Amino acid sequence: MMRILVDADACPVIRIVERAAKAQGIPVTLLCDTNHMLMSDYAEVKVIGAGADAVDFALINLCRRGDVVVTQDYGVAALALGKGAYAIHQNGGMYTQDNIDQMLMERHLARRARMGRGKHHLKGPKKRTKEEDEAFDRSFRDLLLRIAHGESE
Repeated sequence: MMRILVDADACPVIRIVERAAKAQGIPVTLLCDTNHMLMSDYAEVKVIGAGADAVDFALINLCRRGDVVVTQDYGVAALALGKGAYAIHQNGGMYTQDNIDQMLMERHLARRARMGRGKHHLKGPKKRTKEEDEAFDRSFRDLLLRIAHGESE
């Protein structure tokens, strides 16, 4: 049975995921670290000990073929795809075998460029818009529908 696993640390689409999953009876697990306490009436919440990448490793250890992973982390998405899961970004973009290598390379090059300029941190994200939430909702529901009908990417 398909499950939805959410890399829930600072994830802005948790409620959208829960609403869509609940409508189809799909179980959801929210994974967060000890710095992000979450509550849910629908999803199982797993609080993972603090530590660099602890949530990411826990999510990938839980992940199975056919699951849906919601994450903004390209590395987590790549590992999920490698396990035969589906992966979607919180902006609604799908991670696929066709685009993940390019995304990882762009992330690497951007990090190297920042380090070369002595900048180690990115600015925080801009305020999320209603349009971004709607775009994610459409993409996420479409993905669940395609999976239910046996279609892949």
